[in-house]
Amino acid sequence: MGMLDGKVAIVTGAGHGIGRGHALELAKHGAKVVVNDLGVSVKGEGQGKDADLTVDIIKERGGEAVSNYENVADYEGAGRMIAQAVDAFGQLDILVNNAGIVRDSAIWNMSEGDFDAVIAVHVKGTWAPAHWAARHWRDRNKAGEAFTGRIINTTSGAGLVGNFGQTNYATAKAGIAGMTQTLSLELAKLGVTVNCVGPAAATRITGTMPGAPEVIEADDVPDGEWNRMDPSVSSPLVAWLASDESQHVTGQIIRAVAENIILMKGWADGPTINNKGKRWDAEKLGSQLATDVFFTRAPGLRY
Repeated sequence: MGMLDGKVAIVTGAGHGIGRGHALELAKHGAKVVVNDLGVSVKGEGQGKDADLTVDIIKERGGEAVSNYENVADYEGAGRMIAQAVDAFGQLDILVNNAGIVRDSAIWNMSEGDFDAVIAVHVKGTWAPAHWAARHWRDRNKAGEAFTGRIINTTSGAGLVGNFGQTNYATAKAGIAGMTQTLSLELAKLGVTVNCVGPAAATRITGTMPGAPEVIEADDVPDGEWNRMDPSVSSPLVAWLASDESQHVTGQIIRAVAENIILMKGWADGPTINNKGKRWDAEKLGSQLATDVFFTRAPGLRY
């Protein structure tokens, strides 16, 4: 018995890299997988049937999978993708939003088109599949069906701490973290959990950066062999989050980097000053902030 037996999953952007690793891992544990990939370059150019590559590997290993070539940033296309999962396998249980592109440059060189394209694939390409999946689950809930659902989104270190030359990508990935927390609130009563994973690996996307390690695929790493840049390093975490065992975990941002799994604390209240019901005075505020918020000035003796 696999931990995901009877489950139906969609993994977007699963023709290569981290998405392929997730699709293979979910299938390994018994899930039937819709492998989505538009077949574009890392910059979002062109089109192809790269999803077939991952489907073939899953089938060779004894699993069940079908290809999907929709653009996740296309509203109706995302709807057709969810419908395909239901038509092919009877339902949808797991949605892994992984698809992404990069178009890096410093802000003074970045074009409007490059900004819009990256935001569209990452942000709308997460929202649109989640929208259609939520409608599917809400309909099942209204029909009185008992079930669990899973959305697992993808962020990155760039979105959580920033990265030079990636105002589009970092903004998108930070937005996905915020979307995750809101979706977890909206879907909780349906029995659907929503979490976000931040992986790191030697993929086609990281391969565009100066000094990046050589690109590898998840199926290039033999079973039992450890490679800290393996695109599937985060996939066991994704499989666990997709399982019924993780029902108590939702609204969380979790990084999975090499052998480390890190719960991100996110924005939380830090040092606070209070002006006791009075308007702040801008000319005095700097001293108050330096002393009790940024700690760049010693307060002196206080009793």
